Amino acid sequence: MLQKVSPELPEEPVMREVLDGRRRGFAGLLPFAGPAMVVSVAYIDPGNFATNIQAGARYGYALLWVVVLANLVAMLFQSLSARLGIVTGFNLAQLCRAHLPRPLVYVMWVVSELAAMATDLAEFLGGAIGLALLFHMPLLVGMGITAVVTYALLLLEGKGYRRLELTIGALVGVVGLSYLAELFIAPVGWASLGQQIFVPRLPDSAAIAIAVGIIGATVMPHALFLHSGLTERRARPKTRDERQRIIRLSNLEVILALSLAGLINLAMVVMAAGAFHGSHPDVAKIETAYQTLVPLLGGAAATIFLVSLIASGFSSSVVGTMAGQMIMQGFVEFHIPLWLRRSVTMLPSFAVVLMGVDATRALVLSQVALSIALPFPMIALVWFTSRSELMGPFRNRPAVSIAAVAAALVVLGLNMVLLLDAFGLISLEA
Repeated sequence: MLQKVSPELPEEPVMREVLDGRRRGFAGLLPFAGPAMVVSVAYIDPGNFATNIQAGARYGYALLWVVVLANLVAMLFQSLSARLGIVTGFNLAQLCRAHLPRPLVYVMWVVSELAAMATDLAEFLGGAIGLALLFHMPLLVGMGITAVVTYALLLLEGKGYRRLELTIGALVGVVGLSYLAELFIAPVGWASLGQQIFVPRLPDSAAIAIAVGIIGATVMPHALFLHSGLTERRARPKTRDERQRIIRLSNLEVILALSLAGLINLAMVVMAAGAFHGSHPDVAKIETAYQTLVPLLGGAAATIFLVSLIASGFSSSVVGTMAGQMIMQGFVEFHIPLWLRRSVTMLPSFAVVLMGVDATRALVLSQVALSIALPFPMIALVWFTSRSELMGPFRNRPAVSIAAVAAALVVLGLNMVLLLDAFGLISLEA
């Protein structure tokens, strides 16, 4: 029998006002907002910085449509994950443990844990690189500061989920405002941007590799697990209509939060296109982008870039640790202290630096690990949300199931291309 192991959250009085119909409009959304904003961090983590910079520097605005497509896929799957938690009262990892064969459960747990560690590699290194460049300190010192700050942020969860959500929301706001400022500094060809953002095209074979990187790494395994856990017992609906109202509010938050994340990703590409395309098309590394921005756009633009990177690294590292904890509790009903979880997930980052491994190469390998892990939660999520015995009247409609399966096939196919390229079986470079 599946037992609820997550702590029961107190229902806020304003939530009951919304469910009773006494609070509507934007005021009705606010009490339920938070989960989608938290998981949206996965779509603007330091791994996205490198991919978006490379896309803009090499191809200008030509790959903006890929960012739009990737964001639509993300909205679909995050809405499914949120709905799974709202309807069943359990998260995705718990349902996998209850309904899947035990050997498969253990395989999924191990793969998902490795994926969480691979995710944290990019996020943790990103924040540390930003600190090292901004304050001219050794990378290891930046990593130590990142470790302390992220652990302190994680402790906020013990004082109520609202404090942590508001803090993460503020960090997302820092990233967003940073790139809004960059758009006023970097030259932007708005007419050309408007023409290319909705026109699918791949300029050459090398562009396929970047497109695969944008789409293939968009739906993050840990975000799918985490979103269902954040919504599983946020409110206690008494009727079917109340549950339907929560789902509608959740879908609205997903659209708003991931639209913001999508706009930030678009701004990253646009900034890189304005700053580097034409004069420095080979810029691909975060360090190189910072060093190149200084003479091109000035110290202010370079500083804003690093501030956004640090905010992204801190917030995404916190979210990655939260997801790892939920994955372990869901799959094997085992809980470890938060400090131990934080230590385990950041060990690969320190190992990479101490062994002298190139940071960019490490980020590529982390994306390969994510590509291997991604099929498990995607397929499980589509299957669970399509089952009437589990979801009842809230199961996927045929059109939603078809769209989810099609999107899953596209993402998984692109991930397969990424894996084949990573292992040298095919070459995506021109």
